[in-house]
Amino acid sequence: MGHEKGHGSHEEMGHEKGHEKGHGAGHHEMMARDFRKRFVVSMLLTPPVVLLSPLVRTLLHLEFMSFYGDMYVLFALSTVVYLYGGYPFLTGLVDEVRKRQLGMMTLIAVAISVAYLYSAAVVFGLEGTMFFWELVTLIDIMLLGHWIEMRSVMGASRALEELVKLMPTTAHLVRDGGEVVEVDVTELERGDRVLVKPGERVPSDGVVVKGRTSMNESMITGESRPVEKSPGDEVIGGAINGDGSIEVEIRKVGSETYLAQVIDLVREAQESRSRTQDIANRAAFVLTVIALVVGSVTLSGWLALGQPLEFGIERAVTVMVITCPHALGLAVPLVVSMSTTISAKNGLLVRDRTAFERARELQAIVFDKTGTLTEGQFSVMEVVPLSSIDSEELLTIAASLESQSEHPIAQGVVRGAKERGLELRPVSDFRAIPGRGAVGRVGGREVAVVSPGYLREKGVLPEDDRTAALVEKGHTVVYVLVDDSPVGALALADVIRPESREAIAKLRSMGVRTMMLTGDNRYVAKWVADELGLDEYFAEVLPHEKSEKIREIQSRGLTVAMVGDGVNDAPALAQADIGIAIGAGTDVAVETADIVLVRDDPRDAVAILGLARATYRKMVQNLVWATGYNAAAIPLAAGVLYSAGILLSPAIGAVLMSLSTVIVAINARLLRVEKEGATAA
Repeated sequence: MGHEKGHGSHEEMGHEKGHEKGHGAGHHEMMARDFRKRFVVSMLLTPPVVLLSPLVRTLLHLEFMSFYGDMYVLFALSTVVYLYGGYPFLTGLVDEVRKRQLGMMTLIAVAISVAYLYSAAVVFGLEGTMFFWELVTLIDIMLLGHWIEMRSVMGASRALEELVKLMPTTAHLVRDGGEVVEVDVTELERGDRVLVKPGERVPSDGVVVKGRTSMNESMITGESRPVEKSPGDEVIGGAINGDGSIEVEIRKVGSETYLAQVIDLVREAQESRSRTQDIANRAAFVLTVIALVVGSVTLSGWLALGQPLEFGIERAVTVMVITCPHALGLAVPLVVSMSTTISAKNGLLVRDRTAFERARELQAIVFDKTGTLTEGQFSVMEVVPLSSIDSEELLTIAASLESQSEHPIAQGVVRGAKERGLELRPVSDFRAIPGRGAVGRVGGREVAVVSPGYLREKGVLPEDDRTAALVEKGHTVVYVLVDDSPVGALALADVIRPESREAIAKLRSMGVRTMMLTGDNRYVAKWVADELGLDEYFAEVLPHEKSEKIREIQSRGLTVAMVGDGVNDAPALAQADIGIAIGAGTDVAVETADIVLVRDDPRDAVAILGLARATYRKMVQNLVWATGYNAAAIPLAAGVLYSAGILLSPAIGAVLMSLSTVIVAINARLLRVEKEGATAA
């Protein structure tokens, strides 16, 4: 049954890959190829159309090239370009009219159709000027612009395919007898063991059961440094193995894996509606209507002023081409796609696009303490000798004894000794004192590490101002006894992450208030808050009360983000304006979070804020450019400067329109440069 599920899940992932290719980069790639093919064919037919046009032949003194029926040949070639090269725009017009969403395709189709039909009428007897050369060059430029745009969009849409490519297609399965066989990744089941050789990618999420190595997870989590892996450590499918061979027990397959979930989250973010995009879409619709109205007014206006019909049509066509809101239509989607790709590659997974946009408005960020600002692990902060024994000896004998215990405080003592490079000694006759500590023999002497309560019960608790101050500071104090005599005390505390200080400092420099929620006592909370320079802290808050605290902060009129581990912080994450789950590791599908941070690094919360602000700036820049360009171009295209000798042809209008679109696309891609500051963490 496990085999079937594993196989099925991988098939689903393969299907998703196909789906992404069909509806993501593959779709744009197909469109890009189509536009390129139509552009090449149209370009090949353009020179004879231009040379056969009467105006061009007159200007270049090529009248000798005239021959019987040349206008019909000109008409035939132009018809091919109009129908074949203009096909995407003509079908786009039909779609937009059917959906009652007039847009850029409507403008282009109307412009080329007016030019073609009027020119065709001239060929067959109507008095006037033909626009065939303007028509074909206009179509050429529009096809080229669309091709460039599709290639720009493809760059961002390929992100999902690149993520899928991180997964290897085969794995080295270790059978029960030790035989290693190569199998397709889709055949792996939970519980299977696989051999991962140096330089290979891990085939699926699992746990190291044999061997030691370092892993390059930069393409998955954004962590640039190699991560050491030993038995018991989790590994992510797609990570690159370093220089050691390891055996991995598969824990997740197919759609359950980290990368599969990342792909879903990235797709969800790219497809989610954007408030800014809604504004852009409405602006594009209004601009289209304005262009059609102004085009009609321009035509009738010039005719009323006594200009010939061909002049009025040329002005109207130029208005509709130069006002085409293509740049406006791409202004937001390109930035959205780019920022989603950047965030995913840096381990910042956006689940809700609207929440990401709101992040730029953040006024306060509330952090959970344990596991977020701190590591969630104890270590020795201070060693207090109470006799002639020195600090190193005191910590050495205490850590040697505690190495036999699994208690978090005991592990903290051991960790403190290892951080100081102390060597532990053999222990005998170890036994735990339930709820009080432990006792055993170290180097022939009886050593005990016990709580203050244990000594208080026996009436031998030493009075010392140093230990009293440490308790008030929020540290946990334990006493070390040698042969039943107190010889010293150890002060332990949850270790503050080094990254937390940098994160808080950056947020404060950005004008964001920093706060902390914790269930710990007020002494511990005050110590952490003072160490980090937090603006506020809330101590002794039960899990179900955290959401109430968030609501209380929001009642001050602040836009609030909650940063927590996504488990006991779920209600608070849901209540906050933006919920950010930090350190989710391979469990990325945190339902209550709007944004998931892969690493246990609070600086990534700063990176989200920086990226959100940079993304918004790019959106605004693109929208201002696109709308401002069109606003300035309309009167110019209509011919208001005709008396000054400035007149734009439809082809020049198309060049300017395409240039505007390319500028918007380039500006969106420049977000990659700005993101280095936004995701510096």
